Amino acid sequence: MLEALHDTANEPAWEAFDTRYRPILIGFAKNLGLSDVDSADVAQETLVRFVQDYRNGKYDRTKGRLGAWLVGIARYRILDLRRVKAHRQEVQADPQIAVVVGTLDDPDRLQAAWDAEHRQAVLREAMMELRQTTKTDERTIRAFELVVAHGRSPQQVAEELGISVHDVYLAKSRVAQRLRDIVERLEKLYDEGA
Repeated sequence: MLEALHDTANEPAWEAFDTRYRPILIGFAKNLGLSDVDSADVAQETLVRFVQDYRNGKYDRTKGRLGAWLVGIARYRILDLRRVKAHRQEVQADPQIAVVVGTLDDPDRLQAAWDAEHRQAVLREAMMELRQTTKTDERTIRAFELVVAHGRSPQQVAEELGISVHDVYLAKSRVAQRLRDIVERLEKLYDEGA
């Protein structure tokens, strides 16, 4: 995918990159305390800057992961947002921006915010792929989701779905294994920008 972004006319490559990384960037900005509107703006500006820089040859895969580079771009976009608001004297009216800026100097917090959104995006895509490309029964997937994502007991899930507790444990095990395989493959794609 990254190689295809060099071609300015390759809309599918841009759309694929945008679909993959925009939700992560928006969630990342929200995790840092930005509003929905400001998070969407930061994501848009980050994606545009990334593509410009990438096409100009500024991204070197050997010097770091794609996610780290996107975090760096987003950080500067957030700082730019703060400067604009300060210039308009909106910072006092928006105390959250001051809190956000305080976290921008904490690399661990930035990385944790990115990693959390990255994991959620990969898991969402993996679940969608599991549903679309495997023959796994929807009730099996639902049993897994109810136990793992929603924290329900196997007994509650069995009762709700009309299956045995044993079947709930089997569903959890089978879906978990398939998801591990899908997530592992997707992680490589996300990390490599493929």
